Amino acid sequence: MTEKAQQPESKNRHKTVEQAEQEGKYIRKVRSFVKREGRLTNAQGRALELHWDTMGLNHSDGMIDPKALFANDNPVVLEIGFGMGKSLVEMAKNAPELNFIGIEVHRPGVGACIALAQEQEVTNLKVYEHDAIEILADCIPDSVLTTVQLFFPDPWHKKKHHKRRIVQPEFVETIRQKLKVGGVFHMATDWENYAECMLEDMSSAPGYQNLSQTKDYVPRPDSRPLTKFENRGQRLGHGVWDLQFKRID
Repeated sequence: MTEKAQQPESKNRHKTVEQAEQEGKYIRKVRSFVKREGRLTNAQGRALELHWDTMGLNHSDGMIDPKALFANDNPVVLEIGFGMGKSLVEMAKNAPELNFIGIEVHRPGVGACIALAQEQEVTNLKVYEHDAIEILADCIPDSVLTTVQLFFPDPWHKKKHHKRRIVQPEFVETIRQKLKVGGVFHMATDWENYAECMLEDMSSAPGYQNLSQTKDYVPRPDSRPLTKFENRGQRLGHGVWDLQFKRID
């Protein structure tokens, strides 16, 4: 899919990584994903073609105004890496009092999400097909999100690849800036080592409070549907760890 909007000349665009860092932006030099395009099904392609104008958001359009975008002042939930979108659409359908924004880099997943949202008549959901780090830097204003969701990100389980994991101290601080005070960063993983690393990074990050009664993990909230990744993990004998941290400053 080609973005229809012209790339604006904006202060949000940066010519160099160095310039961005000087302006206080976190620019990731090592990506946390590998782009696997896959083949679009006919239904996914039709959904992108027919409904992008109403459901799609373009990185090139710059900073959003959530109130104008959704034509209401409802709380905004952002999900990073929604896969094929099944659980995201389910959450949006079950919570019409909330607005949802999803970010996914893989086009078939974006097409599938839009198709399912249309089938389920979900209207409180918008999606990006882009890198989440760039969307956070260039499109999401500070202090506007009620919840950020990161469910089952790529664990990059080999130790030499841990630097590719998206949850790193700089990323955690970026999320804090985008959350409202009182907003929650909710993570889930079926890799114990990644859960431990998430817990360590979040516990040492300033401005957050762990919502766990035991200062580690929380039970899976009813609002998070079981995903195929979770079911797969259970079949393999893996545990699943949910973490919820609230922005307090």
